[in-house]
Amino acid sequence: MSLTIQNPILMPGANLIGAEWSAAADGRTLNVCDPATDEVFAIVPDSGAADARHAVDVAHAAFATWKKVPAKQRAQIVKRWNDLVVAHVEDLGRLISREQGKPLAEGKGEVMYAASYIEWFAEEATRADGDVIAAPVPGRRMFALREPVGVIAAITPWNFPAAMIARKIAPALAAGCTVVCKPAEDTPLTSLALVKLAEQAGVPPGVLNIVTASRERAAEVVDVWLDDPRVRKMTFTGSTPVGKHLARRSADTLKKLSLELGGNAPFIVFDDADLDAAVEGLMAAKFRNGGQTCVCPNRIFVQDKVHDAFVEKLAARVSALVVAPATDSAAQIGPMINARAVDKIERHVNDAVSRGARVVAGGKRIKSDRCPGPNYYAPTVLVDVDATMECSCEETFGPVAPVTRFSTEAEVVATANATPFGLAAYFYSNDVKRIWRLADALESGIVGINEGAIAAEAAPFGGIKDSGYGREGSRYGLEEYMHIKYVCQGQLD
Repeated sequence: MSLTIQNPILMPGANLIGAEWSAAADGRTLNVCDPATDEVFAIVPDSGAADARHAVDVAHAAFATWKKVPAKQRAQIVKRWNDLVVAHVEDLGRLISREQGKPLAEGKGEVMYAASYIEWFAEEATRADGDVIAAPVPGRRMFALREPVGVIAAITPWNFPAAMIARKIAPALAAGCTVVCKPAEDTPLTSLALVKLAEQAGVPPGVLNIVTASRERAAEVVDVWLDDPRVRKMTFTGSTPVGKHLARRSADTLKKLSLELGGNAPFIVFDDADLDAAVEGLMAAKFRNGGQTCVCPNRIFVQDKVHDAFVEKLAARVSALVVAPATDSAAQIGPMINARAVDKIERHVNDAVSRGARVVAGGKRIKSDRCPGPNYYAPTVLVDVDATMECSCEETFGPVAPVTRFSTEAEVVATANATPFGLAAYFYSNDVKRIWRLADALESGIVGINEGAIAAEAAPFGGIKDSGYGREGSRYGLEEYMHIKYVCQGQLD
């Protein structure tokens, strides 16, 4: 199966700043590798401070006009963008699979997931209403008006290169903001393709700008945006240490921030749960994108009475997963994004085994005729895992399901909450009283109850504690790109 795209305009291979698709100012370039083979298959600009500053210059100039465009007209442009994304689902899916590694079915699924956010915020653009406030004295009228924040800097991760950039850019455009963005160095091509389609949809020059940069030069680009007071908001999805750095550095210009950071999601199975449903839910939540998702379960807790039966069912399902490159139509798990990712997975598994955990499925790298590249790891189930092991304390970000046995509800709630992170949590139970106790007790921004697939464009996505703040998606997601202006008119009597 070929991952060659049919429409070459989707690979511009350049930055968009204003109306121009161009190379980096100093001519440096960045190789894009196929994680299935580690072979270079594309080249994009390796941008620096000059490119970042130029992008802000044009975005700031464009904001003066774009913020005055009526919401209905902005909505129509964003809706055309959605239509173009949907029309190019096959090519965009292939592009995602080629640069990120996920199976093609997942690549195309991500395109439609990204489009759902674009469509949602196109519709929300016309609903950013203010309020009329009851005046406390005669002869006065008081209003709360919603206005776009200004220039937005968006920094996106590699694991969902279409969905993450759509979830940030669509509400910014809908709100009337202008954008400068930097995609992850591993997966810049999908982001460039989406921006190209936005340009075709009629987004005016300067309103949406994108620069690509290597890991080595990323800080150079982002520091320009952090230090520039014209950038009024930064939205970032990535690691907690980087998010904390952005929060500290943005203090000098008091930027508005949305930070969707690391997770350490618990997945709890009680003895009254439907075990088959729980296994299905865990498979969907844990092994999507090879476990490379911020909301995938990282700690799996199963109650004593059903522990062995659950592990048996889970191990059978995990052992049957097909690991292969995205060019293989049977692939269910693709390569990990790079060698660093595989090294971390291997380290976590080895640490757990050295501390007493047992491997009941997988537990090793894969190198075969079907998977000839260096970045494959077998889907893995570990049992007898405890809270001291690295896989319990850090995101593994790979296809590893570590299972811990528990006895009581109070015990598992305390253990589930014993982490600095609070992005997502899941549990399976058919006890109605327990369901509401757990929904209240779990410390996370998202809770899945008898459900493993929790993300949706209409729902607020984000965490608490070290998992960040701010929400993406939903009507709350649009509010992140606006501020409120209070207007008071007197002497009306």
